[in-house]
Amino acid sequence: MRKYIFLSGIVSLFLSVPSIAETVSFPEEIVPLQVGDKKIEHSFFSRVDEVELTPGVYQLKLKYTDLYEQGYDEHQVVDSEPFWVTMTIAADTDYDVVFNRADNAVAAKVFAEAPQVSLQAKGQSLGTPLSVIPEPNFRSGAVAQVASTKAAPTASTAAIASVTAAQAPVSRPAPSVSNAPNAAAMLDFWWQQASAQEKQAFIEKVTKSK
Repeated sequence: MRKYIFLSGIVSLFLSVPSIAETVSFPEEIVPLQVGDKKIEHSFFSRVDEVELTPGVYQLKLKYTDLYEQGYDEHQVVDSEPFWVTMTIAADTDYDVVFNRADNAVAAKVFAEAPQVSLQAKGQSLGTPLSVIPEPNFRSGAVAQVASTKAAPTASTAAIASVTAAQAPVSRPAPSVSNAPNAAAMLDFWWQQASAQEKQAFIEKVTKSK
């Protein structure tokens, strides 16, 4: 009987151990490129929109890229240069990277010159602005912690990318469905972002499916 109680206690202890990694989610306009010295691999068919990090402090490389409708069948892509931020992840807390989206392409270009994002804990209404920092020198011995990343489909198929660490905060209202770009515009948008190899792979995939 005592042995049964002892084993039950061990099982309960293991079941009560919390997750070792917290999830940081990114909006489609903010693309995570690198966590510490580890690059995040995206493809024409998918992009990483979640990074799982153990509690700690991280340096993350991001990029702002947005799409604005200009007319019935026209749109404009607004990009920023890649930028680095420092992020602090607490235990037992998941986060959203948020920002205040510009109302039009002109304002978006201004934002792209000096992008500002925030890290917002899930369930909270306000985010903590993340300071933009100079590009870290990881050869000096700086170490970034990391867990894993999750990829979200952008065209038709999904892929998995491996990654490592980050931090960020800002609040931003969710975009309304009426302002969302149509499928053709999004396809053209990601086509412009793809490399020559990815474009060729996409053409071959479409040709084979006919």
